Amino acid sequence: MTDRHPVLALDTVDLWLPDGLRVLQRIDWIVQPGEQWALLGPNGSGKTTLISIAGAHRFPSRGAAEVLGKQLGTVSLWDLRERIGHISPSQTVHDWQSVEEVVLTGTTSTAWVLHDRIGESDYARVREQLELVGALDLIDREFATLSQGEKQRVRIARALMADPPLLLLDEPATGLDLPSREALLSALASMAQSKPELATVFVSHHLEELPASTSHAMLLRAGEIVASGPAVDVLTSENVSTAFGYPIEVNYLYGRWSARGTASWHTRREDGS
Repeated sequence: MTDRHPVLALDTVDLWLPDGLRVLQRIDWIVQPGEQWALLGPNGSGKTTLISIAGAHRFPSRGAAEVLGKQLGTVSLWDLRERIGHISPSQTVHDWQSVEEVVLTGTTSTAWVLHDRIGESDYARVREQLELVGALDLIDREFATLSQGEKQRVRIARALMADPPLLLLDEPATGLDLPSREALLSALASMAQSKPELATVFVSHHLEELPASTSHAMLLRAGEIVASGPAVDVLTSENVSTAFGYPIEVNYLYGRWSARGTASWHTRREDGS
């Protein structure tokens, strides 16, 4: 059996901001091909900063970070970024382009379609990726006319055009209504089955947003790991309560998680908190 090399390996990673604030401490993290990770924690816990290192956008202040088998600091970050799929709120997409054009830009990792670098096979792959995320019927639509949920599925199809070994999804379900969220999560579950070697990291505040394909999870609090490993072991009431600093009851049913606070308003008023 061939040894599998991790797509992401962080060893005792710390990160300080220029003002001296330490936002990540002693992060050890290994992501193997095909693993579907959830990264959760409250605001300010370091999720976005950690994703910026995983996406080759930032260097750690201390420790070692290896992305797609390359040590950060010894290789061009631009070359690495072209091989990583990254879905984030800051991603530039021109609203007036058609869905087909938006997805085509994923071939070259640009905001515009570079026609001199596009071939007939790329047009065929656009249809394949859109079908994979359940959005083939949108191919001729103008991007601006789509719902937020439809836009997120198209962004995922765009990211898949480069056939990345690693896909980073930074809060992709934020702002979606229930049907749109469920369509997105269904698309991610289908993608996990169709692309068994693709590793994903899904960043969220909410357990209800995690797709059923989630295999592993990491909980952060104040830049440190609370728990990390198989999702069913990590996403427990005790661990989630510790990460969010609030008593939370976690339930797991039919491959999906849910969570609710267990301290009532009346109880909190009585103890003065």
